[in-house]
Order: sequence, then C-alpha cells, then structure tokens
Amino acid sequence: MSYKNILITKEQTIATITINRPQKLNALNKSTIQELHQAFSALEQNPDIKAIILTGSGEKAFVAGADIAEFADFSIEEGIQLSAQGQDILFNFVENLKVPVIAALNGFALGGGLELAMACHIRVAADTAKMGLPEVSLGVIPGYGGTQRLPQLIGKGRAMEMILTAAMITADEAYRMGLVNHVVAPEELLAYCNEIAQKIIKNSPSAISMAMTAINANYKEGENGFETEIKSFGRCFGTVDFKEGTQAFIEKRKAVFTGE
Repeated sequence: MSYKNILITKEQTIATITINRPQKLNALNKSTIQELHQAFSALEQNPDIKAIILTGSGEKAFVAGADIAEFADFSIEEGIQLSAQGQDILFNFVENLKVPVIAALNGFALGGGLELAMACHIRVAADTAKMGLPEVSLGVIPGYGGTQRLPQLIGKGRAMEMILTAAMITADEAYRMGLVNHVVAPEELLAYCNEIAQKIIKNSPSAISMAMTAINANYKEGENGFETEIKSFGRCFGTVDFKEGTQAFIEKRKAVFTGE
C-alpha cells in the first residue's frame, strides 16, 4: 500500500514507520492519523513483524503537534468527535497493539506528538529533543490521551505543572521524570532503538503481547490488572511458545519462538 504522509521500511522482523511531513514539522492531520492506523494495523497482522520503531523525518521534529489549521473553527460536537476518533483509531490503538512500538524522538514532540509517543510502549529521545503539551496556550486541552497518560508516566504533580504551564522540557528532564526510557545522541537514535528491538524479538511474541495487555490493564477503568495477569499467565501454558521455551531451557539451548 502506498502512503502520502508516512514511509515504511522493514529489516527482517523489525519495521520502521517514519512520519514524513517535514514541511509541517510532521504535524498530525486527519490523513496522517488514518495512514498511521492503516500502517500499524497491517504490520500487526504481518506475522513476520515482531517490533516497530516510530520516528519523524528530518532533524527538527518527531511530531510538532496536531495540524491546528484543520480544526481551528470546529464546533463543540466536532471537537468531541475529533478527540474520540483520534484516540480510537490511533492513540489507544497503538497502546493496545500486540506488537511492541518504540518511539524514536528525533526532535520536537509537542501536543499530539508527545501524546503519540506516550501511547507507544517504549520511548527513546535524542538529546536535542524537546517535549511538551502546549494546548492550554491555545485555549484547549490535550485531547489525544495526554491528560491521562502523562500522569501515569510521571505522576500527577509533574503532569499538572507541564500541562498547566504549557512548558517544554528537555530530553534530560524527560528522562529524570521517567517520561522517556533513554536519551542518546541524535546520530545514535535509530541504532539504539534497533538494539532494544533486537532484544525484544529474541523473546516469545505471544508472551510479549500478553505481558503488554496485563501491564495496560492496570491503567484501565473497570479492569483489574492482577486478574488480567492471572488469566494471561494461565493462557501462556496453552501456547506453543511456552512449550518451546520450557523445553529449550531444559535442553540448555536457545528457544525458537513462533508466536503461536
């Protein structure tokens, strides 16, 4: 499938999605959100893909926010629909993906860009990256999960300050807060993310998927994370990967996982 706003490359079992709107600092418009949904969906259904890296084109921005010109004159109902649809087809969709997604923050990650990074499972930032949720400076609030995921990652007090001041933070500040997992030099960013992906793909895809589901369950209203963990743990016993993993351990050899 051909895309207008994103690029996809594949190297063995690792795919890289690059948001490619450098003239707009990779801002998210409706078309880009839809293309990202289609790309993530296709990669999730591809049994050969075990990990995904998400980044932005150029050196300035991962995603510098949403494309404000698209919704500047929206009504209340249109605003509600914009938020609900975006969360459904992209942000929540990525968080609940069965394949782990690593966000490679190569520059500005602002507004919807930071919200997209927070929906990913792991975040790595270039030391030149800047992050923030500046929505209140425009008379609106984060609408793609920012008010929910930021407190989960860095705590309520810090999240309140970031959102209410609309301030940007550096990559080092983000690391100290726990917003990003690692900070590296810009030229090392994709290689470092690939190293993490390589460590992930050595393990059982079915177990990885269930582990992510169990972790996410702790943050979902109406779900009991411990119960989800117990059930997911039990389901592992019925997988081919479990039989292969335990047998390989007993036989003192490397396991060959299939994800079944």
